[in-house]
Amino acid sequence: MEASAAAVVTAVEASAAGEAMEGATAMETSAAAEASEGATAMEASASAAAKGKAMEAKLYRIALWLKKVYGNRPVPRYEVNARTIDILYELVKHKEAKDRDMALVAAELKHKAKEYEAQANYLRGILLESLHISPGSTSRKGFGSVNDLVRSTMTLGTKDTSLISLFCAISDMTSDLYATEAKNIEMQQELTKIGRNLTAALALEKRLQDDLTETEKLLEEERVVLDWKSKDSKFLRRKSEELKYRIKAAKEQLLATGLDRSLTHESLVILSEELAELQKEIVPLKKKLESYLGLPPVIIFF
Repeated sequence: MEASAAAVVTAVEASAAGEAMEGATAMETSAAAEASEGATAMEASASAAAKGKAMEAKLYRIALWLKKVYGNRPVPRYEVNARTIDILYELVKHKEAKDRDMALVAAELKHKAKEYEAQANYLRGILLESLHISPGSTSRKGFGSVNDLVRSTMTLGTKDTSLISLFCAISDMTSDLYATEAKNIEMQQELTKIGRNLTAALALEKRLQDDLTETEKLLEEERVVLDWKSKDSKFLRRKSEELKYRIKAAKEQLLATGLDRSLTHESLVILSEELAELQKEIVPLKKKLESYLGLPPVIIFF
């Protein structure tokens, strides 16, 4: 009895411990789920806040650009939504990038202009110091020669006006001219060849067209002949049917008048065939008889 009571007590304690562990596990699971839902909500809230800040930044940048473009004029109204904001923002980025590129190009052009101006001043100083040549002392013919030299240099694409540079450029252009002329001659030969091939093709097309016309004419003539033959065949077929009907009617009429069937065409044909067969059978008999007829007579004594 004491052992049984102890076992019961042990079972009750074990059951209580199991229920306590299940309750603790359920509480932990519920707490974890609530924590996960809270974290998800916080992440969604943070994402929405980030999107809202990005949208505000885009709107601010768009507003600044529109104010810069229109100045004191009123900005046209537009529907503010995610799509229009994205389109305007892309347009702003494109325009700003283009403005930056134009600014860089303008700065480069200004830098080049300053370099050219400095080089011109340097060359002007050399002319004044070494040759004592100034724009006021140069004749119109001299200015014309200088302008011709400048235009020639620009046309030839040389880096300076030295004779070596000019002669090299002229030599290169002459080589290019010869190469272009050779290519033109080659293209002219190719064009001539194509022209001959085209002429031959046109002649072949004309010949084929004539053959086609002649074939169509022959086919038309054959069609007319076939139509005539068809009509003639139909006429002969009708005539044959008519004659068959008339022959049949004549036979019936002759039979009705008491004509012997042995005198009909079919009977005569059968008799003629039988006669031919009999004549074939008589031929060997005649030959055998002729062999007997050639024997000497036999005398019989009684």
